[in-house]
Amino acid sequence: MSAAQPGLDRLRGALASTPPLWWALLYFFCLLCGYYVLRPVRDAMGASNDAATVFPHALIQWAQSHGWQLKDFVLQALFTCTFVAMIALQPLYGALVARFPRRVFLPVVYALFIVCLLGFHWAFHAGVPGRGMVFFVWTAVFNLFAVTVFWSYMADVFDDRQARRLYGYIGAGGTAGAVIGPALTQWLVQPLGVANLLLVSAALLSVCVLCIVRLRPYAIARAQAQGLDSGEAAMGGSVWAGLKLVWEKPVLRAMAVTLFFSVGAATLLYNQQAAIAREFYPTAEAATRYFARIDSAVNLLAILTQLLLTRWLLNRHGVAPALLMPGLTLLLGFGLLMASPVPVMVAIVQVLQRSSEFALAKPARETLYTRMDRPSRYKGKAVIDTAIFRGTDLAFVWIHKGVALFGTQAVFAAGVLTAAGMTAGAWSIVRAQRGLPGAHSSSDTISDRQPARGES
Repeated sequence: MSAAQPGLDRLRGALASTPPLWWALLYFFCLLCGYYVLRPVRDAMGASNDAATVFPHALIQWAQSHGWQLKDFVLQALFTCTFVAMIALQPLYGALVARFPRRVFLPVVYALFIVCLLGFHWAFHAGVPGRGMVFFVWTAVFNLFAVTVFWSYMADVFDDRQARRLYGYIGAGGTAGAVIGPALTQWLVQPLGVANLLLVSAALLSVCVLCIVRLRPYAIARAQAQGLDSGEAAMGGSVWAGLKLVWEKPVLRAMAVTLFFSVGAATLLYNQQAAIAREFYPTAEAATRYFARIDSAVNLLAILTQLLLTRWLLNRHGVAPALLMPGLTLLLGFGLLMASPVPVMVAIVQVLQRSSEFALAKPARETLYTRMDRPSRYKGKAVIDTAIFRGTDLAFVWIHKGVALFGTQAVFAAGVLTAAGMTAGAWSIVRAQRGLPGAHSSSDTISDRQPARGES
């Protein structure tokens, strides 16, 4: 019997006993597969040194008139535009959540993304100037908002005990999509062309809308069984309510602080990895192989962890180990990089950082949202996962540019500090979540049952 067989047996048992798990797995698989079909197209835009292929002519001329060459600040400019877009869209998302019921705004969010993909399909075919910048920004917005909405919805469908039992499997479904998406791009880009890849992603998002509809009866059943609002009414409140919730609620505030340091550490590592790759792998082919090996190792380690460790860890020991292990791993990793900043060591730390975030920290954080009210799940979570995430990205991409002037070791020393902040933030989540309701709920069957006729 292989080492993975017990995990696969448990997965088959979970699928048999929990009908909504099928739709949740399909939902997350199609969502991340659709995103990872797009990601290579986005990365090609971000890696370009030709500003004319990325930015509108007017923006290039404006930068030149102010003494800037945009080709020297491609990533910094794109990250800045992404953050501005996140801030601008946050009130729109807040208005959707406040004014429309779940059955309306969830499909609407994905329908808007599908319409945008159809628009990009036309823009790529027509060769519209500036499409690279707009597509890069849109893809980052799509990734964060679509994934945030997914996990918010899962917190409506599954309760705390189910989340600890099932979120590892759901995460593995998403990781499988993240593996297959780039493979689809490699297979299809030559026969279909870049523009038509966007239609492949749009088709996968259409399946996500179907999954939203099929999961709705289970979300209603769970809410009604607990005597709660069914989630079919609009939540109301201000479009800026998410910011207020993050400020006022200790557990949301702790999550925001942890995400700040987590994203900061990842951004420092990502940017320095790119600099080291340029030094040791000067050709595009060699650099591509280096990054491809890292992506493959991340996905393999993540899916094994999700199948074999995450469920056991969350069920047996709660969220604390899963939240703390990534930060402690990064502390050790950055310390080793200060002593030996060679490409293979950078790759090892990058694999450990990304896989532990996907397989441990993310499921642990999402589990906690099952014990919060719906405004916290949809409004507070959206602020943390979008505005704070991209704001941190923006801050640290510029911080790296400044710290890197003092050398590679200075960057990794800054990484040690951010990893320490990440670990301290994770501990603050562990402490704050003790005040959430339902910590020791024994009910594990609320959403497992089939919905009765008429519940939809």
